[in-house]
Amino acid sequence: MALYVTFYESGPDALALIPVHYPAHRARVDEFHARGDLLMVGTFADPIEEGAMAVFRTREAAEEFVADDPFVTSGLVGRWYLREWNEVLSDF
Repeated sequence: MALYVTFYESGPDALALIPVHYPAHRARVDEFHARGDLLMVGTFADPIEEGAMAVFRTREAAEEFVADDPFVTSGLVGRWYLREWNEVLSDF
């Protein structure tokens, strides 16, 4: 089964801006999760240095999420990219 993974790399002012934009970002995460498009989301051990990722059911959902994600539109994300991932085993 193909899933779609977004990777976020932090922008230069991310640490200072996260508290400002987190509530709107979290609302978007909750919305996409509730409708079944977002399966998992989280940061790596050091989110400022290593970034974060999210797993979506479809490419369209991933692209829609990123397009209006406050973290992206407000400059917290310096770079993002999307990869198709072929899931082999899942406990879902």
